Amino acid sequence: MATVIRSSDFTADKAWGAQQIANMNGITTRLHWTDQPYKWHVNEGEEVFVVLSGCVEMKYRQNGEELTALLNSGDIFYASIGTEHIAQPHGEARILVVETEGSV
Repeated sequence: MATVIRSSDFTADKAWGAQQIANMNGITTRLHWTDQPYKWHVNEGEEVFVVLSGCVEMKYRQNGEELTALLNSGDIFYASIGTEHIAQPHGEARILVVETEGSV
């Protein structure tokens, strides 16, 4: 079965609401909508975070230092196992997240 998803039309009832797109052997792909920050967290596995629309300030800790990257539409953030991070959108954002099933 094939599916077409128009990410620009997707919204959710709450910040970080998600539409499940696929689960490929325990690796999930979800489309998120948000207008609020997430929380500092560490995923159990790797994470790929793709900004589809909007602007997201990604803060992360690496070697004891807090770093910041401003992600715009089309930008990708990769978090390896153990990378503590927080996503803070500037207004509305739609984000594609690929990660291990059950990750925070």
